[in-house]
Amino acid sequence: MKKINFKSEGFNLSGHLFFPSNYTEGTQYPAIVVSGSWTTVKEQMAGLYAEKFAQEGFITLAFDFRNYGESEGEPRFWENPEMKVEDIKNAVSYLQGLPEVDSKRIGAFAVCAGSMYTLMAASGDDRIKAVVTAASWLQDDEAVKLFYGGEEGVNTKIEAARKAKEAFAKEGVVEYIETISTTNTAAAMYGNYDYYLNPERGGVKEWSNDKFAVMSWEDWLTLDPMPYAPKLQAPTLMIHSDGCVLPQYTKNFFEKIATDDKELVWLDTELESPIQQFNFYDQEEEVGLAVAKGSDWFKAKL
Repeated sequence: MKKINFKSEGFNLSGHLFFPSNYTEGTQYPAIVVSGSWTTVKEQMAGLYAEKFAQEGFITLAFDFRNYGESEGEPRFWENPEMKVEDIKNAVSYLQGLPEVDSKRIGAFAVCAGSMYTLMAASGDDRIKAVVTAASWLQDDEAVKLFYGGEEGVNTKIEAARKAKEAFAKEGVVEYIETISTTNTAAAMYGNYDYYLNPERGGVKEWSNDKFAVMSWEDWLTLDPMPYAPKLQAPTLMIHSDGCVLPQYTKNFFEKIATDDKELVWLDTELESPIQQFNFYDQEEEVGLAVAKGSDWFKAKL
């Protein structure tokens, strides 16, 4: 692995580029852009998957999106889906420029909310030749009500975001809330979610557990990736289960994908939602399955 940097709409983004163990200089390899969940950095699930896909013979890239980690972008910790979609496309551009990458054989893998950004990017960028998602978080205006306090809760958060954007524009002040909390119901994620709370899992020092830009709520809660499915032509594999979040939304998106070159892998599980969602972030069984299925897919389609 080596640390790299690339430009996305003028911003300098930081990434980790992983190479196959049998890497030979002068040979070109297929490549994969890897994305993790919302608010995350490359040292979390994206880096784990990137390393494992590299072991399967791919050059892989995990990077910090704008406003996060070691990448540029202000305000910090602003979850902006539109920007993240563009960052993925610019990650593809970076890979295309590498002599060791076969520029016509680039795919994209994502877990959780990264699946939204990746599917949206691939639907409008035919340079992404194949897509794999695991435990995809896919939403619309009805789904967000289930997680963020119903219609009233969603509207309250959107209004707070608009006020925060106005304050930033006028005074340069950024309003933050906790990213995760087991006591503060106003946190971006409220609950005893071990992945984010445990430093041995996702609670790494490179990630912020206490800064989520309030202005993010409008961009996040109004995002609807569902209309992008009929525009998606890349061969697409989706891995999900009833133990992950919003299972019906993954089924709905899959059904509407334009291409017939698609597959939905549905795991049998006794785990209740969203327990298996977090397992796909770093647990050996779920990660191993996603990498095995995903590698077969990429090898066949790239």
